[in-house]
Amino acid sequence: MSNAVTAIPAAASAQTLTHFAAKLAFETDCSDVHAALLADAPGFVLLDVRGPGVFATGHVPGALNLPHREITAERMAQWPAETLFVVYCAGPHCNGADRAAFKLAQLGRPVKLMIGGMTGWVDEGFALADGAAALRGYACDCALV
Repeated sequence: MSNAVTAIPAAASAQTLTHFAAKLAFETDCSDVHAALLADAPGFVLLDVRGPGVFATGHVPGALNLPHREITAERMAQWPAETLFVVYCAGPHCNGADRAAFKLAQLGRPVKLMIGGMTGWVDEGFALADGAAALRGYACDCALV
């Protein structure tokens, strides 16, 4: 019996492998970022690309605040060209991290998106740099920056 799951056959293994390898090249998740940040050298720079107001209310420990509208060649020159950046914003309802990743790629910088953003970080139960902010909203003020 066919249903919405089985009505369209699954892709061939080779296609599936290509799809998910590409997806993993573009994205990482909160749990992997958390584990890497606990290491001595995580191998990336974590950028919170929201505005400074919401960054101040709570952010991922170790993240640097660089609103996506401020990503320029001049600002990025402080890091070696091969530096991997991981970007995040408010969460799946916000495209600020996508905009940041786009700008970084335009500048020839390696970048991954931390899927879930702040929403995902909090959902995983990870602490914020300002623990009191955990119960506050994470409105994306991306358009205001």
